Amino acid sequence: MHQHIRRSGNSHPDPQALRRARRVLTALIVPVLVLIIIGIVTLYSPNPLKGAKQQWAQTGVNRISGQVTGLDGKKCLIEGLKMPKGAADPTNGLPETQPLVCVKVLDGQWKDHIVPVRVPEESKPAIRIGTAVWMLYDTEAMATGTPFLFTDIKRGNALAIMGLLYVIIVVAVAGRRGFLALLGLAASTLVIVFFMLPALMSGKPPMLVTLAGVGAIMFLSVYLAHGITIRTTTALLGTLLGLVVTVLLAYAGTRAAGLTGASDEDALILGTQLPALVLPSLFMCGIVVAGLGALNDVTITQASAVWELDEADPQMPRRKLFSRAMRIGRDHIASTVYTLAFAYVGTALPTLILAMLSQRPFLELLTVSQIAEEIVRTLVASIGLVLAIPATTVVGTFLVKFVRASSGLNEKPRASSRVDTVESASVATKIEDEGILRAGKESSHAH
Repeated sequence: MHQHIRRSGNSHPDPQALRRARRVLTALIVPVLVLIIIGIVTLYSPNPLKGAKQQWAQTGVNRISGQVTGLDGKKCLIEGLKMPKGAADPTNGLPETQPLVCVKVLDGQWKDHIVPVRVPEESKPAIRIGTAVWMLYDTEAMATGTPFLFTDIKRGNALAIMGLLYVIIVVAVAGRRGFLALLGLAASTLVIVFFMLPALMSGKPPMLVTLAGVGAIMFLSVYLAHGITIRTTTALLGTLLGLVVTVLLAYAGTRAAGLTGASDEDALILGTQLPALVLPSLFMCGIVVAGLGALNDVTITQASAVWELDEADPQMPRRKLFSRAMRIGRDHIASTVYTLAFAYVGTALPTLILAMLSQRPFLELLTVSQIAEEIVRTLVASIGLVLAIPATTVVGTFLVKFVRASSGLNEKPRASSRVDTVESASVATKIEDEGILRAGKESSHAH
């Protein structure tokens, strides 16, 4: 008898109610998507440099590859290794801070020759026998005996192996969803490389570029990784609200703190090579993109929390559902805030050490441009993340209760329900049986 009993609160929303919820979400999300598409089309800059690309190397300088065969350049010369004709003694006048290594040239006119190459002292610990390197060959420096200049280590193979290992592990553990998440990552990278960077290089409005770019990234990554559902759309709405707040705060914080984005050498080079590029806007865009992953993580989790709590107790009032979901959100906020802070501190360790060497007061140290940038970056991203959680919770609570109200699942079970009918029948049968037994006993006593 009991196996037929069902509680009406555990039944699923009917398809019509789900269709109503989808229509509400469509009405909210489609205008946002249209605005993002219009922004991308309007701000797209196919040729930001306009033919003014910087030459990778000056005239007469060729880029070649090689492989290290010895770590003592002077010893290689003493042993009579092959040297290009016309080369002078490479040790003549060479400072000790520029050590020599022997490198076998792998391409170009000096292919298979073993030549001395100057390596900066800071790069020497990473150089071992067999290391593949990039070099510049300067024809005008032949008379000095050191026409081959080290530029960098070839890391293509190592990065490819690590990337392949990452893809294999993600797909093996997460399956189809992990593969779709990787597709979302690839699509997001294309948005950054082919839209955001060229638009910023062309001097387009930074706030609009950032909003359009990160909006497109969120649509691609969320829907590819998690599918187009009511839950993911709820998370997407919360993420977009958090992004708007983050962009506005990044713009206001950059201006209020007087940050120019020109605190390192790379930024200064960009400022001279690309006059249209506004360095503060580049810094602001970097703040938003850096906090994007954590923001999406908390909104997806929060949307799922709202729906799961409602599944567990469909009769829960909207205010109580919001309160319980926010308990989960507060725990997530606590963990994610210091995650962002530690991530930024980790990237700024060299800057922090240099600042400590200056022997300046601690509070004054925090206002140094390089450190102030990291502080503003952490605070802005954290504020946007914190505000996105209640926003997602509000949207999720409204939608889940809207679906239940539309399907009539929020009504409490009535007395005529299946459960009450069965229980009433059982009680009536028990009373009737007890009455028959009592009547039988009285009849036997009478006889």
